[in-house]
Amino acid sequence: MSDHPTPAPSEAVSPSGQASDAPAAEALPACAPSAAALRRQLRRLSQLPEPPWLHQEVARRLAEKLGPIRLTPRDWIDWSAWLGAGAAHVQARYPEAQRWVVEPHPALAVRSLQAEAEAAPRGWRTLWRKPDLSERVHTEPVPEQAPWRVPDAQGASGAQMLWANMALHGASDLPGLLGSWHRHLAVEGFLMCSGLGPDTARELRAVHRSMGWGLPTIDFIDMHDLGDELVRAGFADPVMDMERLTLTWASPQAMLDELRTWGGNVAHVRFAGLRTRAWRDRLLSAIDQHMRQPDGRIALTVELVYGHALKPMPRAKLAPETRVTLADMRQMVRKKGQP
Repeated sequence: MSDHPTPAPSEAVSPSGQASDAPAAEALPACAPSAAALRRQLRRLSQLPEPPWLHQEVARRLAEKLGPIRLTPRDWIDWSAWLGAGAAHVQARYPEAQRWVVEPHPALAVRSLQAEAEAAPRGWRTLWRKPDLSERVHTEPVPEQAPWRVPDAQGASGAQMLWANMALHGASDLPGLLGSWHRHLAVEGFLMCSGLGPDTARELRAVHRSMGWGLPTIDFIDMHDLGDELVRAGFADPVMDMERLTLTWASPQAMLDELRTWGGNVAHVRFAGLRTRAWRDRLLSAIDQHMRQPDGRIALTVELVYGHALKPMPRAKLAPETRVTLADMRQMVRKKGQP
């Protein structure tokens, strides 16, 4: 936990895995995320004693956005569940819904299994027979036989909600990730997601530019671009919003220590070697000089981007020849309230 208090928004604006291998680095923007670097960071983050403070705070804020939603899911997918730290908030909102976990890295799946075991009801029966939790926790890519992917008697499959807290910036292929989320959802199911936005760490970026160093982060997605990507992935009625927080720390080192719990620099053009102690001292000195506030604390901006969207009823595209899967055809002809 950081030494800063729970922050108040400084500005709010409302609108208008395992990661797949990315294209070659030379075909990508300089600050695009690297799939290999993301996997290394996920493995490292799985060793944290608890999920990052910021992720826990954003989970609370994202859960507040469930209030106006009238849909009540029968089951839901908790994507990147351990780092996302949102299970308790969602389960408080939907206590009867079945929760499934999908983790982007095997090491995180281990942490989720441990968390499930710790939360499982205890009684004299469990002394002889341990509950099988493996069916509830899966690693991406999810197998076809995962419980929510098996079609029911009417040919429908998918969960009614997919919750992905602080997962947007942890993908090397965001369109591919959104497409995967769309496939995991049932028709008329909904997505709740969040991640870091482009103004995150703008003060630290400015310090690196002033020193002639490469940027210390990837380029985070803008909420308007995210809305466009959701539509391209097949979602409907996307609702996007964002807010900016100002977090403060007592020292430059305390800030860097907490930033490390959010994940390191995973950009393709990040510095490839090890930094020296002299470089570290220069960085700390520059942060102290440029980011220290009148109250004596080090301040950093964090932009949070939130997304909500629905998976609509499939529609057959107009073409001289149109092919529709049997499952989609059943969905299109089924009337509401009838099998």
